[in-house]
Parts: sequence; C-alpha cells; structure tokens
Amino acid sequence: MSRNGSHTAAFGDDDYTFRLGWGEWRDIQESCDAGPYVILDRLAAGRWRIEDIREVIRYGLIGGGLEPAKALKLIRQYVEDRPPMESWKLALDIATAGVIGAPEEEVGKKAEAASRGRGKRRSRTANSGSLPSTEPAPSSASPRKKSTA
Repeated sequence: MSRNGSHTAAFGDDDYTFRLGWGEWRDIQESCDAGPYVILDRLAAGRWRIEDIREVIRYGLIGGGLEPAKALKLIRQYVEDRPPMESWKLALDIATAGVIGAPEEEVGKKAEAASRGRGKRRSRTANSGSLPSTEPAPSSASPRKKSTA
C-alpha cells in the first residue's frame, strides 16, 4: 500500500495497481447500495455480496489508471469466470487500502513516531531542587502504631 491508498497486487495475467478514491467509492456505493465502510465490513466479516467483490476490484483497477473497457474485460475473465473466494481477499485488500490508507497513516502513528525521537519523557519537577507540593502517602510497608486504648 502507498500513501495515497493504492494497492499493487498480482491479478490475472499481471501485477496491477488498484486505487479507490472518492470518485470510485461514489460509483461503488451506487452499484452496491452501500457506503465504503459497510462494504469493507461485509468483506471483512464474510457477509459480502457478489457485487462487493466485483465492483471493488473493477473500480480499483480504474482508479489505479486502467482504461474502463480493459478493466471490465479483466473482471469478466478473472472474477466473473472464477469462484468468488478466489477474488475475495484481493477485494478486501483493495477496500482496506481505499478506506484506511497505508499502514503508516493510521491514527496515532504520527504522534507515536514523533515522541520516539524525543527520548524519555520526564516529569517537569523530577529533576528540580523543589520539594513536592504535597506530602507523600504513607507506605503500606511502614510499621503502624498500635493504638493505646
């Protein structure tokens, strides 16, 4: 996967680049009567429909730069003429790249990477000469005074 959400994989007779941008997702939504995340969820959960697999791969090819007529020819030959499970994983990978993007773009990854380069974080008062503003809590290991009643 690349930063623009494209995915390159072996398909049929060659390696192809697949990409689902906003325009492709609009066309898929119309064809499948479902939004991008619903389609991704159906593919991931095993509740997919035939159109989910077919349209994700077809529009992924078009979004990746292939002419629509050539994409349709490949779909007929390598998707429609084969059992659906042969194409399911590819459709899942394409949809995942189109919805989520590249792994390095996941939420929280940028902040995590930035903090790694800064070294260990320390309390602002840990190394100062100032006394703590509150008394430390008594340790459970300290001996207790017996009450004299």
